[in-house]
Amino acid sequence: MHDHADPLAPAIRTAHEWLRTVTEDLGTFDRAFAHRVIRAWLHSVRDRLGVATIAQLGAQLPEVFRGILYEGWRPAHVRAPHDIDEFLGQFAEEAGVTTDEAAALAAMATEAFSGLFSEGQLDRMFAELPRELCELLRGDLLSGTMRDHAAELGTGRTARTVSDPTTTP
Repeated sequence: MHDHADPLAPAIRTAHEWLRTVTEDLGTFDRAFAHRVIRAWLHSVRDRLGVATIAQLGAQLPEVFRGILYEGWRPAHVRAPHDIDEFLGQFAEEAGVTTDEAAALAAMATEAFSGLFSEGQLDRMFAELPRELCELLRGDLLSGTMRDHAAELGTGRTARTVSDPTTTP
């Protein structure tokens, strides 16, 4: 179907391109897993930013992911705590992973997004966050063991792909 016949096609195509980038950067073929990581990253980061910064972030996202960003958001609510453990707990719950895995996955998602957002977007966003949370999101707090575990986590998901109907979920 051509784009002129489907007005949503460009938005869907762009979302698929971003999803593919994050999926590859996570080292997996499991697009559903990558989608959960994207959702977890967007919500966990969003809940710690001010309204203006969230609007700037949303303007950078493809339409489909912009909807995910704003899903469940209540601008009038007080921001979530900047505590790293709170962040990791929220991320882990939304991504369906352990809190140990959440740190590495958050850093890997940040790395993927760094190539998708315009230059400086992440820096502007991170300027609003405490140093420790920025270091976590940038992967500065990850030990070599945690990085290896993250790579294994992504690799462990390569056996099942969304596009392969012969595999079981």
